[in-house]
Amino acid sequence: MNMDNLQPDSETRIALFQHKEIRRTIHNDEWWFVITDVVAVLTDSVDPKQYLKRIRQRDPHLNDLFKGGVQFVPPLALKFSTEGGIQKIQCWNTEGLFRLIQSIPSPKAEPFKRWLAKVGYERIQEIENPELAIRRTRAIYRAKGYSDDWIEKRMRSIAIRDELTDEWKKRGVKEQREYAILTAEISKAAFGLTPSEYAKVKNLKRQNLRDHMNDLELIFSMLGEAATTEITRTRDAHEFDENKEAARDGGSVAGNARRELEKKSGRKVVSDENYLELSQSVKKIKPSGKPKKKQD
Repeated sequence: MNMDNLQPDSETRIALFQHKEIRRTIHNDEWWFVITDVVAVLTDSVDPKQYLKRIRQRDPHLNDLFKGGVQFVPPLALKFSTEGGIQKIQCWNTEGLFRLIQSIPSPKAEPFKRWLAKVGYERIQEIENPELAIRRTRAIYRAKGYSDDWIEKRMRSIAIRDELTDEWKKRGVKEQREYAILTAEISKAAFGLTPSEYAKVKNLKRQNLRDHMNDLELIFSMLGEAATTEITRTRDAHEFDENKEAARDGGSVAGNARRELEKKSGRKVVSDENYLELSQSVKKIKPSGKPKKKQD
């Protein structure tokens, strides 16, 4: 699931189907999935956008569904964090994806339908018992190879992020676009980089930035957002401008601490390594049986 951070929506999550990632987000209390991600996992197409365009041309009824021309839930353009910043990407709910699958000849269609039904049922369970969502998030991270220590920090960062966005919501900050701007203020003050700039440093495209942070990067991210929440409350900040100032000051708390650590340790906190590189380096063992030099 991603779950949050540097994203426009704390309910944005990554789902895994046969070890491949599908972005999804909560909208009107149900999951909406990125359509091109679904096409990619079903077809293994290197250009899912073009594949989707072709099947819409072949299936006029499906094309009408995309345009909302019939009585059916059409796809929606929902916001996600990408390499280019916050962008709108076409998504469809479970009902829509079942119809889409009918137009895609794929041996994975039936397994995907079962997976989709399971994901929908799990969402109902999570509404009734929110702790299930937390347990499933942990399980997904473990399946992707993250360590338990890292997972605990990541889960804590999600909780801190949710607390901050709840505070913003209560204080008149408009969701999505303004959340993204405030998040960028915190990140810029804490790391000297906006989330999109940070993602480029790590050579990330659509991946969740914080899923590719090391321990120290996560810790300073949490500090910046926790400090912002505290400052927002103590100042009783309201509306966007006051919250923007609080975000900048909260991020500065983390930025000052980061610079002090860098001064004392002689090493930079911001790293260009991402999880894919770190996970590969951990698996490489010297012939002597000793692990290679640890990377930060």
